[in-house]
Amino acid sequence: MPKAFTSAASPDTAVFETRPGSLESGLILICDHASNAMPSDYGDLGLPQSEFERHIGYDIGVRDLTLLLAERFDAPAVMTTYSRLLIDPNRGEDDPTLVMRLSDGAVVPGNARVDEAERSARLQRFHKPYHAEIDRLIDVHLEAGRVPALLSVHSYTPVWRSVPRPWHAGVLWDRDPRFPVALLEALKEDAELVVGDNEPYDGCLKNDCMYRHGTVRGLPHALLEVRQDLIGERKGVEAWADRLTPILQRLLRLQELHRIEHFGSRADSRV
Repeated sequence: MPKAFTSAASPDTAVFETRPGSLESGLILICDHASNAMPSDYGDLGLPQSEFERHIGYDIGVRDLTLLLAERFDAPAVMTTYSRLLIDPNRGEDDPTLVMRLSDGAVVPGNARVDEAERSARLQRFHKPYHAEIDRLIDVHLEAGRVPALLSVHSYTPVWRSVPRPWHAGVLWDRDPRFPVALLEALKEDAELVVGDNEPYDGCLKNDCMYRHGTVRGLPHALLEVRQDLIGERKGVEAWADRLTPILQRLLRLQELHRIEHFGSRADSRV
C-alpha cells in the first residue's frame, strides 16, 4: 500500500517536531508515532527497512493528517521524529512494552539486550523531551488563561491476526467523557462509517500519553484511531481532514472542552 509521507526532522537533530499554532484554536494535536526514522547511532536495530515501513515502525498516515488539521485550525502540534521501535512515547516510563523485543512477529535484534542503563538512556534522550514539550505547550495555554483540548492522532492495521477490522475509525478514552463521547457521536452521524468506541483498543492505559497529559492534568482529551488503509495515501488524508474539520469546529465551541475537571482513571482502580 502506498504510504502518505512527508519529510520530518531527523532524530539526530531533534527528537520531536513542533508545529507552532495559535492559542485561539483551543486545541493541541499530539502525534506519538509520526515517524519511522532512526538516529544514525542506532542504525536499523538489525531489521530490514521493510519492517520500518510496517505499522510496527510508525502509524501510517498520521503525520500528514496531524499537520493538515493543525494547518486548518492554526493549532500547535507535537510529533515524534523517531520510530516507535526505538522506544514507544505512547507508553508510560514503567511499561514493559516501552522497548519492544518482539513486535507483530518481528524479532528486533537491536532491542534484544536492552538493559536498565540503555532503557534509561533512551528515556532521557527520546521519551522525556517529547513529553516535556507537550507539557510546555499545555503550560503556555494555561498561563494565558486558556484550557486546551488534546487530540492524539493514531492509526491501526485493517487486519489483525488474519481477522479484518470492521471499524473505519475508533475513539479511545478512559473516564473523561467530554471530548471522546462528543467526537464519537459526531462521527456516527455519518451512516457510512463504522466507528469503534474503545475499539480496536481500550483507551485505559496507566501512564500512557493521554493519561499523563489529559487525565492527570484534568484536560479534555481524546485519542483518534483511523484505519491505515484509509489514510495511506494523500487523497485519503485529505478526505479524513475534510471529515474531521467541521466536526472539530463544532466541538471546540463547547465550553466543557475548555475547563479543567478531574475524572480519574479506570487504570487507577485496577489491582
